[in-house]
Order: sequence, then C-alpha cells, then structure tokens
Amino acid sequence: MTARSRPADPVTTWLVVCAAIVAVMVALGGWTRLTGSGLSMVEWNPHHLLPPLSAAEWEEAFALYRASPQFRLVNATMDLAGFQGIFWLEYVHRLWGRLIGLAFAVPLAWFAWRGLLPAPLTRRLALLLLLGAAQGALGWYMVASGLIDRPEVSPARLAAHLLLALALFAALVWTVLDRLPVTAGGPDRRTARRLVGALTILAVIVVGWGALVAGLKAGLVHPTFPLMDGGLFPADGLVLAPAWVNAVENPAAVQYVHRVLALTLLACLSLAAAWAHLARLSPAARRPLIAAAAWAWVQAGLGISTLLSGVAIWLAALHQTGALVLIGLLTWSLHHLSGERE
Repeated sequence: MTARSRPADPVTTWLVVCAAIVAVMVALGGWTRLTGSGLSMVEWNPHHLLPPLSAAEWEEAFALYRASPQFRLVNATMDLAGFQGIFWLEYVHRLWGRLIGLAFAVPLAWFAWRGLLPAPLTRRLALLLLLGAAQGALGWYMVASGLIDRPEVSPARLAAHLLLALALFAALVWTVLDRLPVTAGGPDRRTARRLVGALTILAVIVVGWGALVAGLKAGLVHPTFPLMDGGLFPADGLVLAPAWVNAVENPAAVQYVHRVLALTLLACLSLAAAWAHLARLSPAARRPLIAAAAWAWVQAGLGISTLLSGVAIWLAALHQTGALVLIGLLTWSLHHLSGERE
C-alpha cells in the first residue's frame, strides 16, 4: 500500500485547534482542582454564560457557597473578595468548556453542510461531540460529590473525568493524524504496534492512579523518594480490609501503586525505545516512541519534584499537563505504526 498524502486543509486545521483547546481545558482543570476553586460554584446552570455582574448577584453566589461543606469546613473565614478569587478560576474553567462545545459543534455543522467531511468522519466527530457533552455532565457529577458533606470530590469520579478528557484529546490527535501522510514503519511494525498498544494501556492506568492520588491528596503523605516511611512499602499501606481496598482508598497505598506503575512505565518505555533501534524500525516510526520515552523521564521528574515539594501547585499542574503530553506522544506512535498493514 502506498503512503497516503493529504495536504493540510481547513478541517485538519480546525481539528488541531480543537485538540489544543482541549489540552488547555485539561490544564485549567488541574489548576482549578489544586487551588480549591472547583467547589466555588455550587450550581451547574450550563445555560448561563455570564458571571455575577452586580453586588446583589455576587452576594447571592457567595451565600450559596457559604452553605457548602468547603466553606463551612475549610474556608469559614473567607470574605467576598476571597470568594471572588476562587470563583473566577472555576468560572473560566466552565466557560472554556462551553467554548469548546461551540468551537467544535459550529464548524462541524458547517463542514458537514458543505460536504467537506466523509460520512465515517462525520459519524466519528458526532460521537466525539456527544462524548464532549457527557464530559461536561461528568464534570458536574464529580463536583456534586464534594457539595454534600465533605469538601472533596470523589477520587473515582475525578479519575473518570480526567480519563475521559484524555480520551477525547487522544481521539482528536488520532483524527488529525488520519489526515496526514502515513509512511511504513519497518520490518517489525506488527510487534511494535502491539508493544506500543500495551504501553499506552499502562500509561492510561498510571494516569488513572495519579487521579486517585490527587483525589485522596495522597501526595501529601510520605513526601520522600525513593523510600516511603523509611522502606520500600509504607507501614500504613495496609490498614484497610480487605487488602485490595488499600490500593484504591488508602492514600499511602495509592501513592505506592502510582509510583510502582509509573516507574514500570518509565522502564518499559526506555527499553522499547532501545528495542526500536535494534529492530531497525524506520526513523519516522522510532521518532514518536523515542519522544514518548524521553518525555516519560521528564514526567517522572515532575512527579518526584511535586512529591518532594509538598505538592507545590505549579509543579502538580505541570505534572498533570505532562500526562496529557505523554498520552499524545503515545497516540502519535501507535497511529504511525497502525497506519499501514502488512
């Protein structure tokens, strides 16, 4: 099969922009969570675009917030000015999500009307639009879990929200790559596809456990590396019964599992990049895999730095954004190796 060659066009440019604004959304979401801003807006109101504009509207929004667990248990001394400080970040986060919907839906309808989208692509993009709407609903479902009796969102819902965002980003990246030239990957392309596919699954699992770490604030316990509590496994890592529950609910054990999975991914990606040279994959096929392996080292460094810093907000935000970069690079590698069949 010959390589497909397709010049950049408005549809491709639009998809690149959509992928970029989804990436910004993920970064905004991380920053919102880390600053405690995510629970400042206690109503969803997806049809409302404007923030409070008058003193009376601000007082009404602040009164709603004062009834929330976060105010009562964490921010009881906060005044209106402090509330506005956390409100604006969450407002921008939600507004950005609505803008993503418009930036995706309006051009999609226009391109489809003009006949610029093949039927399979139209169906795929319509599905992504529906998943984007579901992501908004899932975001509120996550926030609502922190408005009942505890000022913390459900770690499981947080993980689901983050993983769906990464899936949408990866799907957009894949769709962009579908519209670019595809070249052969070398004699061991089938083996490489399976290897990168397995590594991508492992990376998703690592990110999912990272979300549990964030939701449980597990990065604040045992902020040392490489040991935890002076040993390879923390003494408080098995305090829940049955034992497996610790891996998803015990902060010490959750952090431990995330560490082990992340280091395993780092080692496997490094070995895979070395294997790509030995297997004589084409330079074009090796490039994204090597980039993913190199970035895994950066991501590990960000994770360790975040831990040792006591979860400094800017480092934690970079670490979450780094997960998006890693998923994007693995998507690039997998797409390249899947682009042609023997």
